[in-house]
Amino acid sequence: MVSKPGIVTLVDGSKLILRVVIVGVKYTGFSPLGGVNFAIKPAGGVSSLYVPEELRNMVRDKPVSPPDRLPENGWELVDIAGQEPAEEEVELDVNNRKYRVKVIGEASMVSRNTSYKTQLGEPLYWVQWSVKVQWRPLER
Repeated sequence: MVSKPGIVTLVDGSKLILRVVIVGVKYTGFSPLGGVNFAIKPAGGVSSLYVPEELRNMVRDKPVSPPDRLPENGWELVDIAGQEPAEEEVELDVNNRKYRVKVIGEASMVSRNTSYKTQLGEPLYWVQWSVKVQWRPLER
């Protein structure tokens, strides 16, 4: 099994880490895509890896974001400067053949809130991310 975190670099200098995991895989029958079809249940999350000191200073005296809901004010879009996708792979046997199933996670949009701070004293970040699913039969 292979697992690789993704790194999302923002134009504000922050770096976020994106992780994806394969929670479950079920064989669902025939498909022209390698002869099999899988229902794949991915999950994931995002956390800060690095936030520049100037952004930490910007939110130093701001209130901590409420833990039970996102604030509705103060959000601004932040462009993605670059990223390395997150990946997770598993191998499984179906009908006496091995397959490698892979999920790739990528961020598509990021928003930042500097009207509040996290418990770590950082601006809030919210990331829209999605997954791509792939599978291949392994050589016998």
